Amino acid sequence: MNQAIVSFKKDNENHWVAVLECGHCQHVRHIPPFISRPWVVTIAGRASMLGYQLECKKCVTGESID
Repeated sequence: MNQAIVSFKKDNENHWVAVLECGHCQHVRHIPPFISRPWVVTIAGRASMLGYQLECKKCVTGESID
């Protein structure tokens, strides 16, 4: 189920996490060459992804809100 990104926050290990419109959270790490998300390391990059939809596996499995 696709859900829009509404904001970002950092977790306890200083990794970026997208907060989705459903209330679930999903990591959006930039760890090249395995995961390439250079937009996550800048304020402008993160702002440009607000509203972008990510697949929320927690919604599919019916998990409670984070």
